[in-house]
Amino acid sequence: MSDLLSYDFMQRALLAALLVGITAPAVGIYLVQRRQALMGDGIGHVALTGVGLGLVFQTSPVWMAVLVCVLAAVIMELVRSRGNQRGDIALAMLFYGGMACGRLLISKSPAASGTGGSLDSYLWGSILAVDAGDLVTIAVLGAVVIAVTLGLRRQLFAVCQDEEFAKVTGVPVRLLNLLLAVMAAVTVTVAMRVVGLLLVSALMVVPVAAAQLLTRSFRATQALSITIGVLVSLGGVVTSYQADVPPGSAIVLLAIAVFAVFSALAAPLARRRHRRRGLPQQREPEAASRQRTAGAGLAQ
Repeated sequence: MSDLLSYDFMQRALLAALLVGITAPAVGIYLVQRRQALMGDGIGHVALTGVGLGLVFQTSPVWMAVLVCVLAAVIMELVRSRGNQRGDIALAMLFYGGMACGRLLISKSPAASGTGGSLDSYLWGSILAVDAGDLVTIAVLGAVVIAVTLGLRRQLFAVCQDEEFAKVTGVPVRLLNLLLAVMAAVTVTVAMRVVGLLLVSALMVVPVAAAQLLTRSFRATQALSITIGVLVSLGGVVTSYQADVPPGSAIVLLAIAVFAVFSALAAPLARRRHRRRGLPQQREPEAASRQRTAGAGLAQ
């Protein structure tokens, strides 16, 4: 490990992985709660257009991707909130058009042949792709995401759990929905240099799904999912360096391995918990369902 830390690029990659490991599950838990687990995947498609514009105009691809993703996320949320029957078709065109446009722009950019501007480094992540400027951008954007997702935890949970009830209690539902969509967009751009645009959605969802297997409250699920996200992100970057594989693939496979281990542990732990309480054993799907749909008081 001391060898790894002696390289500047590894120091930057590990710091970026730490931030990504925190931000992705912190946002992902709300997307999972409202059954929008694949939202990050769609935003990742559109982000490629921002990357392409940044490379063509020789500006920061990360900041350009932020602008494009935020606009796309707002459009997605407006389509969702209106419940338009043809909304799925419009979103599909947005996603695939974003991916196609991004690929075209990157192919025509001056940096297309360079390491930092190669398509693979954005699709799958690269430990060499994180430079000092990217790290500052990731840190600033990551701090914003963490502040919003943790600072507004109760309000965001209430909106994701039951929008109608949240409206009745005076919660600004539309504003919070838009804010959550924007935070998801920012998270995608924060994570793309480490995890890659094609796999960032997995880091938003898999740690949360794993944590839900063992935890019984929203706060505990959020804490455990962030812990898993940090561990698999750091572990994936180290594995990427040692095995010479894309960090995004290594991170996601580690997250899936954690999910598999937690799945094996969940049933015995549930049986032991019920025996201690002297309650009749319940089927796991029902218990998991109650955990996911627990009341807003679990967010406290």
